[in-house]
Amino acid sequence: MTSVSAGYTHVRKRLPAGEGLELPGVRLKWYDLHREDLEVADEVRKEAREFLRAEIGGITPMGDLGFVVLHRVGGAYLLLVSTWLNDNELWETVYTKGSAGFELLTFEESAKGTYCVWEMGAVLHEQQAWIRYLFSARDAGAAAAYLADRHPGGLI
Repeated sequence: MTSVSAGYTHVRKRLPAGEGLELPGVRLKWYDLHREDLEVADEVRKEAREFLRAEIGGITPMGDLGFVVLHRVGGAYLLLVSTWLNDNELWETVYTKGSAGFELLTFEESAKGTYCVWEMGAVLHEQQAWIRYLFSARDAGAAAAYLADRHPGGLI
């Protein structure tokens, strides 16, 4: 038995940083995640940003700094909204989009998937950026430095 099926072929994906999103009570970095040959559609990115503007008040609990990963998975999308809470914890809310608009992804199982290997590229960078923030003065300048500290993009 193996965790990887015999027919699986792994591909590289890109993780470019996009324009941050400032919403009431929270400032978020933005990342798109996609295969080289299948970019995030501009209209879907716009829809995701508008959705978050409307939805952000419903995400609880919510820290004031964090990041978003809009992951194109074939013809569908995952919208991962992560914020820092309780000093050093990363909290995540996940939305999915198929042919309709974005909706909250809920899980019934006690164990659930967290991040795929590509999403972990953003998470690993953000973990290190948050540690730099924790060792800083944690003032407005440090928050601005955290928000400017983005994954350099490239292939994962």
